[in-house]
Amino acid sequence: MDVKSTKELAFAEYWNNRYDKRPAGSEEATYEWFRTFEKLRPFLQEELPDASLNPRILHLGCGDSSLPADLANLQYRDHISVDFSDVVIKQMQSKYPDLEWRVEDVRNLSLDDASIDIAIDKASAQQLSGTLDAMLHGSQWDPPEDVQANVRAYVDEVTRILKPNGRWLYITFRQPHFVRPQLLREGVWDIVVKRLEDGPGTFEYFAYVSTKHSASNE
Repeated sequence: MDVKSTKELAFAEYWNNRYDKRPAGSEEATYEWFRTFEKLRPFLQEELPDASLNPRILHLGCGDSSLPADLANLQYRDHISVDFSDVVIKQMQSKYPDLEWRVEDVRNLSLDDASIDIAIDKASAQQLSGTLDAMLHGSQWDPPEDVQANVRAYVDEVTRILKPNGRWLYITFRQPHFVRPQLLREGVWDIVVKRLEDGPGTFEYFAYVSTKHSASNE
C-alpha cells in the first residue's frame, strides 16, 4: 500500500467502505485469519486465565475476527468486542448475537478503569493488520506525529482499562525493536515478547504480552 492508503487505515470510513462490500450474515461476512485460531490456540491457552475464572476479555478493533466465538466455544463467556466500524459491528452482531459487540474507538473507550482482565489485539484476514498496526505509517524509525499521538492514546487506554495483573496480548508481524518503544510505560506494566512460528520457512509473528503491575507495585 502507498503512504496515502496506509494513513487511511486509521479512519473508520476506510473500514466501513471495505466491510460494506460484503452482505451481513453471508458466509463471506467473516474471513479466516492470516493466522488461524488453531495455530494461535497454544499461545492463548498459555496466556489466558482458566475459563472457570470467567475473565472479562476485551477484543480491541475486533473487525470480522471469529476469535470471540472461538473462545466462547472453549467456555470463555465474558467478551466485549469493539471496533470503530459500525458496519462490521452490525455484521458481527447478526452473525454472533449471543456475544457483545460495541462501536467504540480504542483511543477513547467508554469502559471503566480497571475493568478488563485480558485485552487482545489480533488482526483478521480482512484487515491484514492488527488495530495498533493500522495506526502505523511512515518511517518506523521516526514515526510521524499523528502516529505517535494515535498509538500513545491507544496504549494509554489499554493501561487504564486493565485490572492489576491484567494482560494485553498484541499479535503482529512487526519487529520488537520498532514496537517495544511504542508500548513501554515505566512502572505500569512488564512486556514479554514471544515468537510465534509454524516451522522453518514460515512467516514469523510476534506476541507482545504486557502484564499490568499489581496495585502494590504501582
